[in-house]
Amino acid sequence: MKRAFITGTAGFIGFHLAQLLLREGWEVHGYDGLTDYYDVALKQCRHAILGQSPEFTATVGLLEDADALNAAVEVAQPDAIIHLAGQAGVRYSINNPRAYVEANIIGTFNVMEAALAVRPKHLLMASTSSVYGANTEMPYAETQKADTQMSFYAATKKANEVMAHSWAHINGLPITMFRFFTVYGPWGRPDMALFKFAKAILEGRPIDVYNDGDMWRDFTYVEDLVQGINLLIETVPGGSETGVDGDSLSPVAPWRVVNIGNSEKVRLEVFIDAIELATGRTAQRNYMDMQLGDVPATWANADLLHRLTGYQPETNIREGVARFVEWYRTHYKVIA
Repeated sequence: MKRAFITGTAGFIGFHLAQLLLREGWEVHGYDGLTDYYDVALKQCRHAILGQSPEFTATVGLLEDADALNAAVEVAQPDAIIHLAGQAGVRYSINNPRAYVEANIIGTFNVMEAALAVRPKHLLMASTSSVYGANTEMPYAETQKADTQMSFYAATKKANEVMAHSWAHINGLPITMFRFFTVYGPWGRPDMALFKFAKAILEGRPIDVYNDGDMWRDFTYVEDLVQGINLLIETVPGGSETGVDGDSLSPVAPWRVVNIGNSEKVRLEVFIDAIELATGRTAQRNYMDMQLGDVPATWANADLLHRLTGYQPETNIREGVARFVEWYRTHYKVIA
């Protein structure tokens, strides 16, 4: 039986990835700090669901706690480590940047050290589309230069990519970084736009729409995202012989970065229309200026993912939003 060690299994994406790997016959050990950045009860509920599988075990601990992390990885002896935990959120990074240094910089370094001790076949780590920052050439491709991050959150994720490249070069440890594009779906975080918008609309409250609604995002359904990660686990960077056209594979290290996105740029107003359709309610829109640290548009070129795995995320925005609203109504017992 293959063994995976996943950080962030009580989180949105980690929960869905763990579910997928368990269904596919993996043994999964989760590691999560259950921090109070958002509702801990939601995190505990995700872990409780995973805990119904006899092949799932978990350690509660912070990424910054190197001893606890090392001990958990040593016990798990994983074939693959997928690092999804960290401090998320563009806006929170403006007011609390230290949390991002501790979780995303120090915590990721601890994950890389723990991986080196057990040398899994593949270490995969989360980055973000936010690393493209002020780039205006779209859709974003992995081979573009990305040095103009607009938020401290994005800066820490770009630092993770650079750290990982040097680690792969020095230690010969295969590492894949993946850049996520506006992930949404059931069990999403309460600080994310879909959760906030759906909650407010169902409660009859107005929603804040930034940049007067002139925002574009490449919305990626969470189950599509984790299927991309799942397929990349077996796509191990190992040198020039594993390269494909348009590859980001390093010439000096077993390292690459891969976009995982829907490859479709959707206007924010269309996203809100989909929520209105799913809830049967009309949104009260409070138009506002662009928020500091945000970017007006993201759009993925996901050709590399397709060339490497044969897979392309494709869930329609209306379908994905409807699934979230159905989950939200059920989980929070919303009758109206």
